[in-house]
Amino acid sequence: MKPVDLDYGLQQMSVELPDSAVVVRYGETYLDPPTVDPVAVTRAALDSPLDMPPLRELAGPGKTAAIVFPDRVKGGAHPLAHRRVSIPMIVADLLEGGCRLADITLVCAQGLHRKNTYEEWLWYLGPEIVDQFWPSRIVNHDAEGSDLLDLGTDDMGNSVQTSQMVAEVDIPILVGHCAANPYGGYSGGYKMLVTGMAGRESIASHHSPKTMLREDWLGGAIGSHMRHQFKSIGEAIEERTGKQYFAVDAVIGQKGDVLDVKAGRIRSVEKATWPLAGQRSNIVLNELDEPADVLLVGVPRDFHYGPGMGTNPILMSLGIGAQFSRCARALRPNAVVIAVSWCDGWFNDVWFPSYEETYEALQKYDSQQAFLESADAHRISTDNGYCFSYSNSYTYHPFHAMSMTAGGAVPFKWCSQVYLVGAQSPGHARGMGYRTLPNLDAALKDAERYVGKNPRILCTPESFSGGLAPNLSARS
Repeated sequence: MKPVDLDYGLQQMSVELPDSAVVVRYGETYLDPPTVDPVAVTRAALDSPLDMPPLRELAGPGKTAAIVFPDRVKGGAHPLAHRRVSIPMIVADLLEGGCRLADITLVCAQGLHRKNTYEEWLWYLGPEIVDQFWPSRIVNHDAEGSDLLDLGTDDMGNSVQTSQMVAEVDIPILVGHCAANPYGGYSGGYKMLVTGMAGRESIASHHSPKTMLREDWLGGAIGSHMRHQFKSIGEAIEERTGKQYFAVDAVIGQKGDVLDVKAGRIRSVEKATWPLAGQRSNIVLNELDEPADVLLVGVPRDFHYGPGMGTNPILMSLGIGAQFSRCARALRPNAVVIAVSWCDGWFNDVWFPSYEETYEALQKYDSQQAFLESADAHRISTDNGYCFSYSNSYTYHPFHAMSMTAGGAVPFKWCSQVYLVGAQSPGHARGMGYRTLPNLDAALKDAERYVGKNPRILCTPESFSGGLAPNLSARS
């Protein structure tokens, strides 16, 4: 038997798995491609951008610029993280080209996430960046703001919205991270623009069951319908604003280390960064000579969206759904998922004030999709109090709970059964559709009804605490 410690709340759950189980850990099962000198590769990318002139040439006296950067959720806060390295270089190039510092604004592209505080910017950008722009020229995007630019619909019928302030500057610049993401392949590129700088209606075009419950959403595929939506909306923004956004994307690894950087036109940067991101992000498990029957996932209490993500039943479900998506190509059809989670029903109302009401409203419906298509969901998503809190009090937008509910529903469509083990409030887990059992042995025994005796287990014990998880597939 194999002893394994699974993430479980603020501690770990120790279990024993059969010797045939495949346990995935960074440094043991897979490694990132070699790291590079982030300063050198960023300098090279800015000096030789793809299909656009360098920023020094785009800049000039009287010209305005916006440097759009990702929020605290991804990318790391270490001294050589992509934002910390690239933003000072971008500013220096703009100044060298003739721009004034007073004409450059930093914009946090947090989309429907909670706005970032001054202290958080100091943490992940560093005071040497923040102090140049605080307080009036470093701002959070506001998806409910009066300057949200509505550009109609694109050729696919998606709502097209973006920041008017960023669209109107002379030089709009996107600092992004190219990394595996169950939401449409990779972060960065057009995803950075169409999720980080959009409004609720535009984000609802793709963060919804009609997109997320499609089979092509699984595995974070770059050819998915969601990815096509990102591209279509992004191209519509560029065409209708008459601007080409200058992208500076880093391919990042497990711990946010920079593996490469490319700059220039968005579509060209995507084409240049995706091959290395695929090498880093798409891992074939040589130990898994045929698809696994069971996915076993450990869920900590706190991960990327914030404190309580693993106890808030909606956010917990999203995490499990996203990990199932990452592992879909390593699992047989109608596989079983078993997650261990503390799940005590702590919603963390300070950060996620709309979530408890969303959860209670969901209980009136037969399925997540039926709820998400209901008047109740629309009412909560547009509630003035929740939206005001998002804009003014550093909380998540109420539609965020709807998109998370859609992602959490994914395993229930494709799996024979989804179990939750170790819940401190099992009723909250059952309210999301899980079959709750007290321990792993009971869940594996019950799973025999669906996958037979002696199932092949794929275990990702540190899916969230271990860093930026990759997409997994079986060798066959």
